[in-house]
Amino acid sequence: MKVQITSPELAVPNGHFSQATMIEAKGKLLFISGMTARAKDGSITGIGNVEAQTRQVCENLKAAVEAGGGTLKDICRVDVYVRNIEHFPIIHKVRAEYFENPLPASTMVEVSKMVSAEYLIEISAIAVIPD
Repeated sequence: MKVQITSPELAVPNGHFSQATMIEAKGKLLFISGMTARAKDGSITGIGNVEAQTRQVCENLKAAVEAGGGTLKDICRVDVYVRNIEHFPIIHKVRAEYFENPLPASTMVEVSKMVSAEYLIEISAIAVIPD
């Protein structure tokens, strides 16, 4: 259902994402709001630790997509907001534990503020859940 698209006219991605992702338009679209490092009890996981926060964010994405009837493999796009773009390698190391080929398309940007000063990362996602 999901196909990773690559072009010889583009540079190889420097992280754990694809240049583009194509989805056959069958199934249901699931739009996942920005997930932060909030645990089920509402506490913030890994204050000051981007690796721990990224892992919690990925677990939250997994819980959301599974609640919609899908899996992480159904996620075709992620938008990543970080407080420090220098954390890129750490974030992609953790993402590699959660996302398998074909990889979702991705955008990552550094932002100056988030809802909580303790948040280091937030990820929103779009998934296509097969019928």
